[in-house]
Amino acid sequence: MPSLPPPGPDRRLAVLALAVCALAVAAAVLSFVRGSFIGIVWILLAGVSSNMAWFYLRKAKLERARRAEAAG
Repeated sequence: MPSLPPPGPDRRLAVLALAVCALAVAAAVLSFVRGSFIGIVWILLAGVSSNMAWFYLRKAKLERARRAEAAG
């Protein structure tokens, strides 16, 4: 069984949220290296976006299981 759900809106949102998370972590590192405390905001954004990615992946997984249960 693949770890990613089939292509669809939930998967797309999860991938975009993961991309935002990665970019926010990179921005936080750069901010802290430059001595700016705005990196704290980037860390918070990374946390929110990682939770969004987890939510959409879980939602797609549950929907796939629900469809499989209804079909079989």
